[in-house]
Amino acid sequence: MRRREETPPVNRTRENIRRKRKLLAKKRRKRFLRFCLFLLVFCALLVAAAFLVMTLYHWGSGIYAEYQARHDAYLARREARLAEQDPRFDGYTNVLVLGIDDGAGGIEAADGGTTRQADTLLLLSAENATGKLRLVTIPRDTWVPIPGSPYEDRISTLYRTGGAPLVVRAVEHLLGVSVHQYVAIDMKTCAELIDLLGGIDLYVESDMDYDDPAAGLAIHLKQGYQHLDGTQAQEYLRYRGTDLGDVGRSERQQQFAKALYEEVMRVRTLPKLPAIAELLQTRVETSAEIFDSAHLANVLRRMDRTEPEAWMLPGAPAEGDDTIWIPETQAIGEGVARLFPELGTPVDEAP
Repeated sequence: MRRREETPPVNRTRENIRRKRKLLAKKRRKRFLRFCLFLLVFCALLVAAAFLVMTLYHWGSGIYAEYQARHDAYLARREARLAEQDPRFDGYTNVLVLGIDDGAGGIEAADGGTTRQADTLLLLSAENATGKLRLVTIPRDTWVPIPGSPYEDRISTLYRTGGAPLVVRAVEHLLGVSVHQYVAIDMKTCAELIDLLGGIDLYVESDMDYDDPAAGLAIHLKQGYQHLDGTQAQEYLRYRGTDLGDVGRSERQQQFAKALYEEVMRVRTLPKLPAIAELLQTRVETSAEIFDSAHLANVLRRMDRTEPEAWMLPGAPAEGDDTIWIPETQAIGEGVARLFPELGTPVDEAP
């Protein structure tokens, strides 16, 4: 028999080496592709992050530039105000509070409606270092020169012709003091503020009964200590009566301001402060700016429960018209000197 020809044995080791080399090359290609993909994603993220940083930088720079511009403008306005004010009052913060009526009972406007006027005028003066508070009540019918005009009129009517700034100028001329800020609040907002506080405790000195359908007034309060809500407090402030008229009304405004101050200083008022701040921010006209907040908060922080010193503008009814209050210049000067004893000699009289 013929022998079968045998096939030479395959070199298994060399074949295994070639297979491993192919596997390693394939793995290297995969790692390289993954690295390239990672590098691509990383570069994309790096570019996105750089773009975001640059965007935030430019946005922040714009915000800062706008803030700086507004702050610089505020500083310019503040310097202009300070240049017009008596430097002897730098240690005080004087705020004129105007209670604005709703126009009911006022004179008719050209369009047939009614105009608004300052129904309440109250100057609050806080001593910056101690927080000591002073109140000066000015009757709404006080007869004053109109700033920038040769004419005179009731101080309450100046609001409808020149707004709060004109009233501020008249008060500064009348009292000889610098008014740093003003706040104008209408009667409806004042009532809402009292309701937010939970009412106010006041002594009603006599029965108050008055009805005026044309002015929308229906006042009926009994004599004695009472807890008044916002509407009742508004009625208490607006009542003029028949005995003392506007003088008695100004005295009630002082009593109201003292009671309101005491209520605000109570611990139970603290949780209500955010709602009160929102009401004042959205419903009150004021000259104070956001940059004044730190100073005003610092002044408020120093205030204590001590009852404010109150003073009503001295004067007398005009002859032939007891609805007009004629201020007494000499008595006003003496009263201001008593309220601000630290002022010393007026600037224009100093040697």
